[in-house]
Amino acid sequence: MNFQRFFRLVFALTLISVAARAQTEHGPEMNRFTKIVLAQKLEEPMQFQVLKDGRVLYAERKGKIKVYNPKTKNLDIIAEIPVSTEYVDKNGKREEGEDGLQGVILDPNFDKNRWVYTYYSVKGAEAVNSLVRYTWAGAKLDMASAKVVLKVPVQREECCHVGGGMLFDKDNNLLLSTGDNTFSRSSDGFTPIDERAGESARDAQKSSSNTNDLRGKILRIHPEADGTYTIPEGNLFPKGTAKTRPEIYTMGNRNPWRMSLDSKTNWLYWGEVGPDGSNASESRGPASYDEFNRAKKAGNFGWPYFIGNNLPYRYYDFATKKSGDLYDPLRPVNNSPNNTGLTVLPPTETSLVWYPYGASEYFPLMGSGGRSAVGGPIFHQNDFKGASNVFPVYYEGKWFITDWVRGWILTITMDEEGNYKSMERFMPEVSLRGPIDMKFGPDGSLYILEYGNGYFKDNPEAELIKIEYNGGNRKPVVQVAADKVSGALPLKVKLSSAGTMDYDGDVLKYEWRITKDKVLKSVYKIANPELQLTAAGVYKATLTVTDPSGAKNSKSVEISAGNAAPVVKFDFVKGNSSFYFPGNTITYAVNVSDKEDGSLKDKRITPSQVAVSINYLSEGYDMTTIAQHQQRFDAAAQFEVGRALMKKSTCSACHDLTAKSLGPAFTQVALKYKGDKGAQERLVKKVISGGSGVWGDAMMPAHATLPPSEVNAIVKYILSLGDKQAAPDNLPVKGTYTTNVPANATNKGSFIFRAAYRDKGAGKLASQLSESIVVLRNPYLPVNESNGNKGFSFNNDRSAAISSDKGAYLLFRKIDLKDIRTIEVVGDKTAPDQVEVHLGSPNGKLVGKTTRKQDNKGIIDIDNVNGVTDVYLVFLQTGINVKGINVTAH
Repeated sequence: MNFQRFFRLVFALTLISVAARAQTEHGPEMNRFTKIVLAQKLEEPMQFQVLKDGRVLYAERKGKIKVYNPKTKNLDIIAEIPVSTEYVDKNGKREEGEDGLQGVILDPNFDKNRWVYTYYSVKGAEAVNSLVRYTWAGAKLDMASAKVVLKVPVQREECCHVGGGMLFDKDNNLLLSTGDNTFSRSSDGFTPIDERAGESARDAQKSSSNTNDLRGKILRIHPEADGTYTIPEGNLFPKGTAKTRPEIYTMGNRNPWRMSLDSKTNWLYWGEVGPDGSNASESRGPASYDEFNRAKKAGNFGWPYFIGNNLPYRYYDFATKKSGDLYDPLRPVNNSPNNTGLTVLPPTETSLVWYPYGASEYFPLMGSGGRSAVGGPIFHQNDFKGASNVFPVYYEGKWFITDWVRGWILTITMDEEGNYKSMERFMPEVSLRGPIDMKFGPDGSLYILEYGNGYFKDNPEAELIKIEYNGGNRKPVVQVAADKVSGALPLKVKLSSAGTMDYDGDVLKYEWRITKDKVLKSVYKIANPELQLTAAGVYKATLTVTDPSGAKNSKSVEISAGNAAPVVKFDFVKGNSSFYFPGNTITYAVNVSDKEDGSLKDKRITPSQVAVSINYLSEGYDMTTIAQHQQRFDAAAQFEVGRALMKKSTCSACHDLTAKSLGPAFTQVALKYKGDKGAQERLVKKVISGGSGVWGDAMMPAHATLPPSEVNAIVKYILSLGDKQAAPDNLPVKGTYTTNVPANATNKGSFIFRAAYRDKGAGKLASQLSESIVVLRNPYLPVNESNGNKGFSFNNDRSAAISSDKGAYLLFRKIDLKDIRTIEVVGDKTAPDQVEVHLGSPNGKLVGKTTRKQDNKGIIDIDNVNGVTDVYLVFLQTGINVKGINVTAH
């Protein structure tokens, strides 16, 4: 026996055992999970399924069914189904709604029968959502093979809640989720039980709590080969029970979303999207919650009479506006005139997890803000025998969930009885953008479909991704960039792989593949190649990085060649470009040139084509995003200030800049309140507290956790849009502007100077927008906003500092010293002394030093200096205290 080999084997097995035990107890390193983008710029994706061969089948709301092929990286359309996507409001106006193609799933015996099931809103006069089976033979669905398995009659009045998720259980029963088909926004955020004549579209008792209706349910049927279905045992109502539908597995659902079955227990899990109310009411009932639910067997989950952990609503008469008794979860009663089913309903089940708009007392990890619960899969390693990327045993039995608005992934741990034990964040650094479906694929990876931010539109950030686990050799992490993503021909582009790395420290191989219209144009096997593009078109540069073990990862960047981006510059002829001084007049000039369109100078570009705006933003706005990132936006988003701030909130889930979404467009809000001097204060309170009624029935949730200063800045931005809309003529491209701070505003805000121009495009190439933004901040720089320091000790909140070394310094980068007369160093308790101002470095050019004191200020006169440079304040003594600096101008 080779004892040396034996002991090496024992030692290796011991290390593996220790590592496995550590992962079971403490969880794996998050860097062992890799996010891989499979497909981008999807068009309202809804539901997907991963095939055994790795292809991904998914549905888009407007009716297309597509397949992603991991070998070719292509998206192929296999069907275009005519669907209804609209509803009619109370005034007879047609509006875009939630209807459309909601789901797609393969038959469990797809390899033999080639059947594909879809659920969609049928186009035409018949108001019905249909479960339809097709045969997928060859490259396309055979549309002539359609068999309508089940019809769900609906109302296409107002909107909402379609459901449409599907899955098969181990007995080949098909489960289908259906929404309550009820317009709930006229119910003040409480339960929609409007029993008045003609208002059945606003009464969920017609659907969710109606035992004789298929809406607001999870249905369970057994599809048969001839296109019909039978009823399996164990549904909520035995076959033949009067005033019931035997297809019902669960009832009392509002909009059950993304079901999953536990393969070990056969228990059913799903997310449930709740109403919009922010606050509880003694006369109406509880605040609203979203839910994550579990059904061990068929049951009633309470809507519209209960929410969360069986919190009851009161009966409410919408005609008299009087409240009645609380509903009884042990004996719910449906007395609605719109009910065609049983009056006394089964007792209700409670939720597993429930959470409000604000921070949850019971589940604080769920955060706060807008919410929209999306279920996900229950993980069991035995479901993926032989798969290469199976998640570790640490996640055994855990439920992966996500939220369409909040974008996190959480895992819920349960005991053997399915009771909640705990939850934790999964991959905390990953923030999803509108996750709408999530499940494990046959390879053991977690696949996620991202709808993007915003309703009923093709969001450019919509993606299909997967998260891969590797317990051994890890895949490389890939980053790509290009020094130019557009330009005129010939176009020289430097591609960069900076940021690409391997957690195992492996030496990597690089391969860039350059394609145009899916045709391969060139291949480079170096990390940072340089392209010379001579033909117009959109190129895709894909970097694939491979480690010595063959593990690889890819990422792409698009380059538009043949249309140079405009060059826009906002110049200050007179005035400082770093600071504003109240009441000073600035002389500015905007210069624009474009290789294809011409320039302002040659008059081929006219001043009216250039957007010029100047806005004051009060204290509380995060200027770093604008000043550092200089973001671009699409044509609709013309006001740069708002986009950066909205990204910090969940506002974009319900509002668009110019188009109506669930809520009004921001420009509509601005115009409504134009000239209303009290609007700022009222709207700040409304955003924080929530409310409804101004824009019809839409309910805005409370945002109590947002800082008031941030809400104030959001509202100020929105209201500023009214001025722009009311006066479509831009500011002149050359002119003067006096920096008058608005009345009642603090002197701690900023002025935003912006010029933008969108070119005319070139041939088939899209137009491009360029902009120049100059941020003039207030002339006080607190010590905690310095860009660097040496030799200082700070107090707890970093509002003051003391020099601990001779030669200690504070650095402020890229300061314009034009017209600057003095720098006043403000002390905490006494006036700072022995301070020098140097340029470029602590030993750079000396341009001033402390000459006198005034109150708690040490005053430094600045020699006549122009230009933008790094400014160092060097402290020649220890023990000098400082809070910040004031800059004054001539």
